[in-house]
Amino acid sequence: MGGHAPDRESDGLAASARAGLVRRIDANGAWAADPLWREAFAAVPRHLFVPYYYVGVAGGYERRWGESPDPQARERWIRGAYEDIPLATRLRDGELLSSSSQPSLMADMLAALCVEAGNTVLEIGAGTGYNAALLAHRLGDDKVTTVDLDPEITESARRHLATAGYHPVVVTGDGARGVPERAPFDRIIATCALSTVPRPWLAQSRPGGRILMPLATGLVLLTVTDAGQAEGRFLHTPAYFVPLRGGSRPGGEPLQMGGVPRRAREDDLFRFLLALTRGSLDPQEAHSLWEQEGRPQRERYGITVSGDREWAWLDDPEGPYAWPLPS
Repeated sequence: MGGHAPDRESDGLAASARAGLVRRIDANGAWAADPLWREAFAAVPRHLFVPYYYVGVAGGYERRWGESPDPQARERWIRGAYEDIPLATRLRDGELLSSSSQPSLMADMLAALCVEAGNTVLEIGAGTGYNAALLAHRLGDDKVTTVDLDPEITESARRHLATAGYHPVVVTGDGARGVPERAPFDRIIATCALSTVPRPWLAQSRPGGRILMPLATGLVLLTVTDAGQAEGRFLHTPAYFVPLRGGSRPGGEPLQMGGVPRRAREDDLFRFLLALTRGSLDPQEAHSLWEQEGRPQRERYGITVSGDREWAWLDDPEGPYAWPLPS
């Protein structure tokens, strides 16, 4: 912490807060299918990846940082770093540019990847470096590559990782293009929102590899068959991420809901369907389908990529409900 170097008291506070975070995630069952992630979250010090962050207050944001001369402020910074919430880490003119994701959501995503010893992983969106550290703790530094478009982000992520004792490969570049010089990958995980599946990711995945990415306020888990084929379903988990900067951005226009009952407008699952079918169904059509199909959960939806085609679907990729994704 610079002029306030970590001492026994702050180390003890961080360790206690980290153990509390692990217990909260444990209680949610996030890593029930892969308990090895519990050890990674227990070991990696999140506070070292957020030397400062912003919390919403009336009229704007409050900056919390580990260099504060006030001991109570530094304690709030440490405790806040281990809350199970996303932390805003970079703002520009009031716009959120980068954040540290909610730890329980990160646990859900990492468990869904089903990594195995020896797997190579590409992370799209370096952020603070915390997620790359979790992956490196589990798999080893040489198995993890993380990429981000912003050199300031990659430099700070590299610095945070080194401070915490991890040294995965950190690349500055357009995440939509992947990192071909480090391919092939067994797993690709994106921590930024997209509207389509970047084709380079398929080409850089081994057959049978998995791609997990946020799309339409959900998380879709694809299995790659070959360089031009992938298919998979959405997880049950809602997910809201900062958009990818570079290629394949999600649509920025607000969702239109004219003529839709208020109950549906406020329902997260309906908003997910509306985002997924943007440009294919108008709000009334989407609402009619949603009610007719029993207000389907996210797990009933999926994505297929085949050659030049890419589409979303309900229940069956060849069924009656399918919608092209934007090219």
